[in-house]
Amino acid sequence: MTALAPETRTRYDAMVTVGVEEEFFLIDPHTRLVVPAGPAVAERAAERVGDLVAKEFALCQVEARTPPCRTGAELYGHLERVRAALVGAARAEGVRVCASGTPVLQDPGPVQVADHPRYRAANLQYRSMMDDFAVSALHVHVHLPDRELAVWTVNRMRPWLPLLIAVSANSPFHRGMDTGYAGYRTVLRSRFPCLGPPPYARTLQEHERLATAISDSEAMLDPATAYWDLRPHPRLPTLEIRVMDVLPDVRDTVAVALLLRALVTTLAGRASEHGPGPAWEAEVLRAACWRAARDGWSTACFDPATGRYRPVVDIAADTVALLRPALEASGDTREVQALFLRLAERGDPATGQRAWATPDDGLRTVVDQLILATERGHGTEN
Repeated sequence: MTALAPETRTRYDAMVTVGVEEEFFLIDPHTRLVVPAGPAVAERAAERVGDLVAKEFALCQVEARTPPCRTGAELYGHLERVRAALVGAARAEGVRVCASGTPVLQDPGPVQVADHPRYRAANLQYRSMMDDFAVSALHVHVHLPDRELAVWTVNRMRPWLPLLIAVSANSPFHRGMDTGYAGYRTVLRSRFPCLGPPPYARTLQEHERLATAISDSEAMLDPATAYWDLRPHPRLPTLEIRVMDVLPDVRDTVAVALLLRALVTTLAGRASEHGPGPAWEAEVLRAACWRAARDGWSTACFDPATGRYRPVVDIAADTVALLRPALEASGDTREVQALFLRLAERGDPATGQRAWATPDDGLRTVVDQLILATERGHGTEN
Protein backbone atom coordinates (compact mmCIF):
# COMPACT_ATOMS: atom_id res chain seq x y z
CA MET A 1 0.00 0.00 0.00
CA THR A 2 1.27 3.49 -0.77
CA ALA A 3 2.09 5.93 2.01
CA LEU A 4 -0.99 7.56 3.43
CA ALA A 5 -1.59 11.17 2.47
CA PRO A 6 -1.95 13.61 5.41
CA GLU A 7 -5.75 13.51 5.17
CA THR A 8 -5.87 9.75 5.74
CA ARG A 9 -3.24 9.20 8.43
CA THR A 10 -5.55 9.87 11.36
CA ARG A 11 -8.94 8.47 12.09
CA TYR A 12 -10.73 11.75 12.75
CA ASP A 13 -9.45 14.44 10.39
CA ALA A 14 -11.98 17.27 10.44
CA MET A 15 -10.55 18.87 7.30
CA VAL A 16 -11.09 16.05 4.80
CA THR A 17 -12.85 17.64 1.84
CA VAL A 18 -16.25 16.55 0.56
CA GLY A 19 -18.05 17.32 -2.69
CA VAL A 20 -21.52 16.63 -4.05
CA GLU A 21 -23.21 15.93 -7.39
CA GLU A 22 -27.00 16.23 -7.71
CA GLU A 23 -29.02 15.01 -10.70
CA PHE A 24 -32.38 16.62 -11.48
CA PHE A 25 -35.27 16.04 -13.86
CA LEU A 26 -36.62 18.84 -16.04
CA ILE A 27 -40.39 19.17 -16.14
CA ASP A 28 -42.95 20.73 -18.46
CA PRO A 29 -44.99 22.84 -15.98
CA HIS A 30 -48.21 22.26 -17.96
CA THR A 31 -48.13 18.50 -18.56
CA ARG A 32 -45.82 17.67 -15.60
CA LEU A 33 -43.96 15.25 -17.87
CA VAL A 34 -40.18 15.17 -18.00
CA VAL A 35 -38.89 16.92 -21.13
CA PRO A 36 -35.59 16.76 -23.08
CA ALA A 37 -34.41 20.23 -22.09
CA GLY A 38 -31.18 19.20 -20.38
CA PRO A 39 -28.65 20.52 -22.90
CA ALA A 40 -30.32 23.93 -23.21
CA VAL A 41 -30.70 24.36 -19.44
CA ALA A 42 -27.14 23.24 -18.73
CA GLU A 43 -25.69 25.61 -21.32
CA ARG A 44 -27.69 28.55 -20.00
CA ALA A 45 -26.85 27.80 -16.35
CA ALA A 46 -23.16 27.45 -17.23
CA GLU A 47 -23.15 31.15 -18.11
CA ARG A 48 -23.51 31.78 -14.35
CA VAL A 49 -21.65 28.90 -12.70
CA GLY A 50 -19.38 27.42 -15.37
CA ASP A 51 -18.55 23.74 -15.09
CA LEU A 52 -20.53 23.33 -11.85
CA VAL A 53 -23.41 22.23 -14.10
CA ALA A 54 -23.31 19.47 -16.71
CA LYS A 55 -25.43 17.62 -19.24
CA GLU A 56 -26.56 14.10 -18.45
CA PHE A 57 -27.04 10.77 -20.21
CA ALA A 58 -30.81 11.33 -20.44
CA LEU A 59 -31.87 14.53 -22.18
CA CYS A 60 -34.51 15.13 -19.51
CA GLN A 61 -31.85 15.54 -16.81
CA VAL A 62 -29.15 17.96 -15.71
CA GLU A 63 -26.42 17.73 -13.08
CA ALA A 64 -25.26 20.19 -10.42
CA ARG A 65 -21.80 19.92 -8.84
CA THR A 66 -19.86 21.51 -6.03
CA PRO A 67 -16.12 21.94 -5.68
CA PRO A 68 -14.42 20.14 -2.78
CA CYS A 69 -15.60 21.76 0.46
CA ARG A 70 -14.23 21.71 4.01
CA THR A 71 -17.32 22.79 5.97
CA GLY A 72 -21.04 22.19 5.84
CA ALA A 73 -21.64 25.92 5.46
CA GLU A 74 -19.36 26.06 2.42
CA LEU A 75 -21.11 23.06 0.88
CA TYR A 76 -24.54 24.54 1.55
CA GLY A 77 -23.55 27.82 -0.10
CA HIS A 78 -22.33 26.12 -3.26
CA LEU A 79 -25.44 23.93 -3.51
CA GLU A 80 -27.73 26.94 -3.14
CA ARG A 81 -25.83 28.90 -5.78
CA VAL A 82 -25.79 26.10 -8.35
CA ARG A 83 -29.43 25.19 -7.74
CA ALA A 84 -30.38 28.85 -8.16
CA ALA A 85 -28.55 28.94 -11.49
CA LEU A 86 -30.35 25.80 -12.67
CA VAL A 87 -33.75 27.03 -11.53
CA GLY A 88 -33.24 30.34 -13.31
CA ALA A 89 -31.99 28.69 -16.49
CA ALA A 90 -34.85 26.19 -16.47
CA ARG A 91 -37.47 28.91 -16.12
CA ALA A 92 -35.87 30.83 -18.97
CA GLU A 93 -36.29 27.69 -21.09
CA GLY A 94 -39.92 27.28 -20.00
CA VAL A 95 -39.34 24.25 -17.76
CA ARG A 96 -38.85 23.50 -14.06
CA VAL A 97 -36.33 21.59 -11.93
CA CYS A 98 -37.45 18.54 -9.93
CA ALA A 99 -35.54 16.48 -7.35
CA SER A 100 -36.96 12.96 -7.48
CA GLY A 101 -35.07 9.69 -7.82
CA THR A 102 -37.30 8.54 -10.68
CA PRO A 103 -39.57 10.43 -13.11
CA VAL A 104 -43.02 10.67 -11.54
CA LEU A 105 -44.64 11.20 -14.95
CA GLN A 106 -43.08 10.38 -18.31
CA ASP A 107 -44.16 9.58 -21.85
CA PRO A 108 -44.41 5.82 -22.45
CA GLY A 109 -41.69 5.71 -25.11
CA PRO A 110 -37.98 5.00 -24.56
CA VAL A 111 -35.91 7.55 -22.67
CA GLN A 112 -34.30 10.06 -25.03
CA VAL A 113 -30.52 10.07 -24.58
CA ALA A 114 -27.71 12.33 -25.75
CA ASP A 115 -25.97 11.47 -29.02
CA HIS A 116 -22.59 10.42 -27.64
CA PRO A 117 -20.49 7.36 -28.60
CA ARG A 118 -20.50 6.04 -25.03
CA TYR A 119 -24.28 6.38 -24.75
CA ARG A 120 -24.80 4.69 -28.10
CA ALA A 121 -22.57 1.87 -26.90
CA ALA A 122 -24.59 1.56 -23.68
CA ASN A 123 -27.84 1.27 -25.63
CA LEU A 124 -26.31 -1.40 -27.86
CA GLN A 125 -24.94 -3.31 -24.88
CA TYR A 126 -27.93 -3.19 -22.51
CA ARG A 127 -30.74 -2.97 -25.11
CA SER A 128 -34.27 -2.72 -23.71
CA MET A 129 -32.95 -2.30 -20.16
CA MET A 130 -32.15 1.30 -21.14
CA ASP A 131 -35.66 2.15 -22.36
CA ASP A 132 -36.92 3.29 -18.95
CA PHE A 133 -33.58 4.00 -17.28
CA ALA A 134 -33.56 7.64 -16.23
CA VAL A 135 -32.79 8.03 -12.52
CA SER A 136 -31.55 10.94 -10.44
CA ALA A 137 -28.99 10.41 -7.72
CA LEU A 138 -27.05 12.19 -5.03
CA HIS A 139 -23.34 11.36 -5.34
CA VAL A 140 -20.91 12.27 -2.56
CA HIS A 141 -17.12 12.37 -2.96
CA VAL A 142 -14.87 12.18 0.11
CA HIS A 143 -11.16 12.88 -0.36
CA LEU A 144 -9.20 9.64 0.00
CA PRO A 145 -6.21 9.62 -2.37
CA ASP A 146 -4.72 6.26 -1.35
CA ARG A 147 -6.60 3.90 -3.68
CA GLU A 148 -5.81 0.70 -1.79
CA LEU A 149 -6.99 2.28 1.45
CA ALA A 150 -10.11 3.39 -0.46
CA VAL A 151 -10.77 -0.25 -1.47
CA TRP A 152 -10.43 -1.37 2.14
CA THR A 153 -12.73 1.47 3.26
CA VAL A 154 -15.31 0.45 0.65
CA ASN A 155 -15.26 -3.06 2.13
CA ARG A 156 -16.06 -1.67 5.57
CA MET A 157 -18.77 0.69 4.26
CA ARG A 158 -20.72 -1.97 2.35
CA PRO A 159 -23.01 -2.91 5.30
CA TRP A 160 -24.07 0.75 5.67
CA LEU A 161 -25.60 0.84 2.18
CA PRO A 162 -29.10 -0.18 3.39
CA LEU A 163 -29.18 2.67 5.92
CA LEU A 164 -28.13 5.16 3.22
CA ILE A 165 -30.93 3.90 0.96
CA ALA A 166 -33.46 4.23 3.79
CA VAL A 167 -32.31 7.75 4.67
CA SER A 168 -32.55 9.04 1.09
CA ALA A 169 -35.48 7.06 -0.38
CA ASN A 170 -37.19 9.51 -2.75
CA SER A 171 -38.59 7.48 -5.63
CA PRO A 172 -41.96 5.85 -4.85
CA PHE A 173 -43.52 6.72 -8.23
CA HIS A 174 -42.23 5.76 -11.66
CA ARG A 175 -43.87 6.76 -14.94
CA GLY A 176 -47.25 7.35 -13.35
CA MET A 177 -47.23 4.21 -11.21
CA ASP A 178 -47.04 3.84 -7.44
CA THR A 179 -44.36 1.16 -7.27
CA GLY A 180 -45.02 0.18 -3.66
CA TYR A 181 -41.37 0.95 -2.92
CA ALA A 182 -39.83 3.91 -1.13
CA GLY A 183 -36.69 3.90 -3.28
CA TYR A 184 -37.56 2.43 -6.67
CA ARG A 185 -34.42 3.92 -8.21
CA THR A 186 -32.46 1.26 -6.30
CA VAL A 187 -34.64 -1.45 -7.88
CA LEU A 188 -34.09 -0.10 -11.39
CA ARG A 189 -30.35 0.02 -10.84
CA SER A 190 -30.25 -3.51 -9.44
CA ARG A 191 -31.01 -4.94 -12.89
CA PHE A 192 -27.53 -3.99 -14.09
CA PRO A 193 -24.57 -6.24 -13.21
CA CYS A 194 -22.23 -3.24 -12.95
CA LEU A 195 -24.40 -1.38 -10.40
CA GLY A 196 -25.40 -2.04 -6.79
CA PRO A 197 -23.20 -3.06 -3.85
CA PRO A 198 -19.53 -3.35 -4.81
CA PRO A 199 -17.67 -6.64 -4.61
CA TYR A 200 -15.36 -7.32 -1.69
CA ALA A 201 -11.67 -7.02 -2.57
CA ARG A 202 -8.66 -7.58 -0.33
CA THR A 203 -6.34 -5.45 -2.48
CA LEU A 204 -6.51 -2.74 -5.11
CA GLN A 205 -5.19 -5.28 -7.61
CA GLU A 206 -8.09 -7.62 -6.84
CA HIS A 207 -10.58 -4.74 -7.15
CA GLU A 208 -9.18 -3.85 -10.56
CA ARG A 209 -9.14 -7.50 -11.64
CA LEU A 210 -12.83 -7.86 -10.77
CA ALA A 211 -13.72 -4.71 -12.73
CA THR A 212 -11.78 -5.99 -15.73
CA ALA A 213 -13.43 -9.42 -15.56
CA ILE A 214 -16.90 -7.88 -15.51
CA SER A 215 -15.96 -5.60 -18.38
CA ASP A 216 -14.70 -8.60 -20.37
CA SER A 217 -18.16 -10.15 -20.02
CA GLU A 218 -19.63 -6.99 -21.60
CA ALA A 219 -21.65 -6.36 -18.45
CA MET A 220 -20.07 -2.89 -18.40
CA LEU A 221 -18.46 -0.79 -21.09
CA ASP A 222 -14.97 -0.74 -19.56
CA PRO A 223 -13.40 -1.08 -16.09
CA ALA A 224 -13.81 2.65 -15.42
CA THR A 225 -17.61 2.32 -15.69
CA ALA A 226 -17.98 0.13 -12.62
CA TYR A 227 -20.71 2.38 -11.24
CA TRP A 228 -21.07 0.49 -7.98
CA ASP A 229 -22.76 2.09 -4.98
CA LEU A 230 -19.29 2.70 -3.51
CA ARG A 231 -16.05 2.97 -5.44
CA PRO A 232 -12.60 4.53 -5.50
CA HIS A 233 -13.14 7.06 -8.26
CA PRO A 234 -11.17 6.05 -11.39
CA ARG A 235 -9.87 9.60 -12.01
CA LEU A 236 -10.38 11.68 -8.86
CA PRO A 237 -8.61 11.19 -5.49
CA THR A 238 -11.91 10.37 -3.80
CA LEU A 239 -14.11 7.61 -2.50
CA GLU A 240 -17.45 8.06 -4.26
CA ILE A 241 -20.80 7.07 -2.71
CA ARG A 242 -23.54 6.72 -5.35
CA VAL A 243 -26.35 4.82 -3.60
CA MET A 244 -28.57 7.76 -2.54
CA ASP A 245 -31.59 9.22 -4.33
CA VAL A 246 -31.40 12.95 -5.02
CA LEU A 247 -33.02 14.96 -2.21
CA PRO A 248 -35.25 18.05 -2.53
CA ASP A 249 -34.07 19.69 0.72
CA VAL A 250 -30.55 21.13 0.61
CA ARG A 251 -30.26 20.68 4.38
CA ASP A 252 -30.71 16.94 3.94
CA THR A 253 -28.16 16.82 1.12
CA VAL A 254 -25.56 18.61 3.24
CA ALA A 255 -26.26 16.44 6.28
CA VAL A 256 -25.93 13.21 4.28
CA ALA A 257 -22.62 14.44 2.85
CA LEU A 258 -21.31 15.28 6.33
CA LEU A 259 -22.49 11.92 7.65
CA LEU A 260 -20.61 10.20 4.85
CA ARG A 261 -17.45 12.20 5.46
CA ALA A 262 -17.50 11.05 9.09
CA LEU A 263 -18.19 7.45 8.04
CA VAL A 264 -15.36 7.43 5.49
CA THR A 265 -12.80 8.98 7.83
CA THR A 266 -13.78 6.68 10.70
CA LEU A 267 -13.68 3.49 8.63
CA ALA A 268 -10.55 4.57 6.74
CA GLY A 269 -8.87 4.91 10.12
CA ARG A 270 -9.90 1.37 11.04
CA ALA A 271 -8.80 0.07 7.65
CA SER A 272 -5.39 1.72 7.92
CA GLU A 273 -4.86 -0.08 11.24
CA HIS A 274 -6.55 -3.43 10.62
CA GLY A 275 -6.65 -4.06 6.86
CA PRO A 276 -9.43 -4.89 4.42
CA GLY A 277 -12.16 -5.73 6.93
CA PRO A 278 -14.90 -8.38 7.12
CA ALA A 279 -16.33 -9.87 3.93
CA TRP A 280 -20.13 -9.58 4.03
CA GLU A 281 -21.77 -11.91 1.53
CA ALA A 282 -22.92 -10.11 -1.62
CA GLU A 283 -26.28 -11.91 -1.57
CA VAL A 284 -26.99 -10.76 1.99
CA LEU A 285 -26.16 -7.14 1.15
CA ARG A 286 -28.23 -7.16 -2.05
CA ALA A 287 -31.21 -8.49 -0.11
CA ALA A 288 -30.72 -5.86 2.60
CA CYS A 289 -30.55 -3.10 -0.01
CA TRP A 290 -33.73 -4.40 -1.65
CA ARG A 291 -35.48 -4.40 1.74
CA ALA A 292 -34.34 -0.82 2.42
CA ALA A 293 -35.57 0.26 -1.03
CA ARG A 294 -38.95 -1.31 -0.36
CA ASP A 295 -39.50 0.06 3.14
CA GLY A 296 -37.36 3.20 3.37
CA TRP A 297 -37.26 4.80 6.79
CA SER A 298 -40.50 3.19 7.95
CA THR A 299 -39.52 -0.12 9.57
CA ALA A 300 -36.49 -2.28 10.26
CA CYS A 301 -33.10 -1.97 8.63
CA PHE A 302 -29.99 -4.11 8.29
CA ASP A 303 -27.64 -3.63 11.25
CA PRO A 304 -24.07 -3.08 9.96
CA ALA A 305 -22.66 -4.49 13.19
CA THR A 306 -24.65 -7.73 13.50
CA GLY A 307 -26.41 -8.37 10.19
CA ARG A 308 -29.76 -8.57 11.98
CA TYR A 309 -32.77 -6.36 11.27
CA ARG A 310 -33.57 -3.72 13.88
CA PRO A 311 -35.64 -0.51 13.90
CA VAL A 312 -34.02 1.96 11.54
CA VAL A 313 -34.07 4.68 14.20
CA ASP A 314 -31.90 2.47 16.40
CA ILE A 315 -29.44 1.84 13.57
CA ALA A 316 -29.25 5.61 13.00
CA ALA A 317 -28.60 6.25 16.70
CA ASP A 318 -25.87 3.61 16.78
CA THR A 319 -24.28 5.15 13.69
CA VAL A 320 -24.19 8.62 15.25
CA ALA A 321 -22.62 7.14 18.38
CA LEU A 322 -19.96 5.37 16.33
CA LEU A 323 -19.19 8.51 14.35
CA ARG A 324 -19.40 11.00 17.21
CA PRO A 325 -15.61 11.55 17.51
CA ALA A 326 -15.38 12.34 13.79
CA LEU A 327 -18.55 14.46 13.81
CA GLU A 328 -17.42 16.45 16.83
CA ALA A 329 -13.95 16.95 15.39
CA SER A 330 -15.47 18.48 12.24
CA GLY A 331 -18.28 20.32 14.04
CA ASP A 332 -20.98 18.39 12.17
CA THR A 333 -22.83 16.60 14.98
CA ARG A 334 -25.77 19.00 15.06
CA GLU A 335 -26.43 18.82 11.31
CA VAL A 336 -26.42 15.02 11.26
CA GLN A 337 -28.61 14.74 14.35
CA ALA A 338 -31.03 17.25 12.80
CA LEU A 339 -31.29 15.06 9.70
CA PHE A 340 -32.35 12.06 11.77
CA LEU A 341 -34.80 14.20 13.75
CA ARG A 342 -36.42 15.38 10.51
CA LEU A 343 -36.69 11.78 9.34
CA ALA A 344 -38.27 10.76 12.65
CA GLU A 345 -40.81 13.59 12.41
CA ARG A 346 -41.78 13.48 8.72
CA GLY A 347 -40.47 10.17 7.39
CA ASP A 348 -38.32 9.77 4.31
CA PRO A 349 -38.93 11.88 1.18
CA ALA A 350 -40.93 9.03 -0.37
CA THR A 351 -43.43 9.37 2.47
CA GLY A 352 -43.74 13.03 1.60
CA GLN A 353 -44.39 12.23 -2.05
CA ARG A 354 -47.17 9.81 -1.17
CA ALA A 355 -48.72 12.37 1.19
CA TRP A 356 -48.95 14.82 -1.71
CA ALA A 357 -50.75 12.33 -3.96
CA THR A 358 -54.46 13.08 -4.30
CA PRO A 359 -57.18 10.97 -5.93
CA ASP A 360 -57.80 11.42 -9.63
CA ASP A 361 -55.17 14.08 -10.40
CA GLY A 362 -52.70 11.70 -12.03
CA LEU A 363 -49.86 12.59 -9.64
CA ARG A 364 -49.74 16.17 -10.93
CA THR A 365 -49.82 17.53 -7.38
CA VAL A 366 -46.85 15.34 -6.47
CA VAL A 367 -44.83 16.83 -9.32
CA ASP A 368 -45.89 20.38 -8.40
CA GLN A 369 -44.88 19.90 -4.77
CA LEU A 370 -41.55 18.32 -5.72
CA ILE A 371 -40.77 21.29 -7.94
CA LEU A 372 -41.67 23.70 -5.17
CA ALA A 373 -39.62 21.77 -2.61
CA THR A 374 -36.62 21.69 -4.96
CA GLU A 375 -36.82 25.43 -5.61
CA ARG A 376 -37.31 26.24 -1.94
CA GLY A 377 -34.11 24.32 -1.32
CA HIS A 378 -32.38 27.59 -2.19
CA GLY A 379 -35.07 29.98 -0.92
CA THR A 380 -37.08 30.53 -4.11
CA GLU A 381 -40.81 30.99 -3.75
CA ASN A 382 -43.29 29.94 -6.39
